[in-house]
Amino acid sequence: MKDKTALVTSIISEGTDYWNGAGDRGDGEMYAYGISRFLLEMSDVSLIKHFWSSLVWCLDFALSRKNANGVIASDSDELENRFESGNANLFTSCITYDALGNAAVLADAIGDDSHKEQWLREREQLKLNIETFFGANVEGFDTYRYYDGNNELRSWICMPLTVDIFDRTEETVKALFSPKLYINGLLKSTSANDTTWDRSLLFALRGVFLAGKAEKGIEETINYCKNRLLGSHCPYPFEAYPEGNMAHLAAESLLFARIITEGLFGLKAVGLNKLRIKPQLSKKCSNLCLKGIKLFSKNFDIRADESGVEISYNGELYKTDLSEAVFDFNRCIFE
Repeated sequence: MKDKTALVTSIISEGTDYWNGAGDRGDGEMYAYGISRFLLEMSDVSLIKHFWSSLVWCLDFALSRKNANGVIASDSDELENRFESGNANLFTSCITYDALGNAAVLADAIGDDSHKEQWLREREQLKLNIETFFGANVEGFDTYRYYDGNNELRSWICMPLTVDIFDRTEETVKALFSPKLYINGLLKSTSANDTTWDRSLLFALRGVFLAGKAEKGIEETINYCKNRLLGSHCPYPFEAYPEGNMAHLAAESLLFARIITEGLFGLKAVGLNKLRIKPQLSKKCSNLCLKGIKLFSKNFDIRADESGVEISYNGELYKTDLSEAVFDFNRCIFE
């Protein structure tokens, strides 16, 4: 794998050309992260088999890029060298960690025990390596450095929270919403520069909910809606500022939706037709309801309050008194 070429940075004009100016941004890892989640959410074995070779290639590529510290190396990250990211950055390792877990579930579903066992071992070790290599005190916060030599807070310290790594939750949330990074409803890419991207802020809001910080999540999500979606810059989040002068980017709106589905409600496909539900109740939101969810080619509603969680599906109502549970649509029971 060391001789394989990374995926290109960008495909231009429906494949008429390509641009590779940022080198390896961790695109293979991004693909594995996205396709593994997509396949779980579709829960269609024929689709899993169709994309399987591509998923295996990307994870093989990612693991071939492990450095001497056991984290995943890449030339840059999704910011394409706008800011320093070193030879190995936190973002790429975190999405690889998530992809390995999701892919292991898929491997189990199609009977690929060899890859399942390999990816689970690699995932467990990568989590330890993320803590050892990236865990650090940065500007007074026991959070993460973004790369070796990084001594300024970066917005992407939110990434571990979005992939269920909560070892440094308290200090990471404090750092994200400290004046060093968060000013007037904007999350700076780095404490040393005023450039902001809504992308990392939307990831951060999702991560805050997943980490169990519901009160903070509600407060800052409402603040975001007032500042961005209901104000003079509606209806879309913006990509960057001052770069692009707050140009709208419709794709970022999907990240906003994930604050609600994956963050507030804690929804995650954890098996074929199996959904984890982890609602984040708070004083301001003690009764949650989400209707018309389309997942696993099914349509259902979810309601959660202090008494537990209930799912309305196919004319039936299913309840559990657990505050976090997995619903198996194959058998229509809470696990």
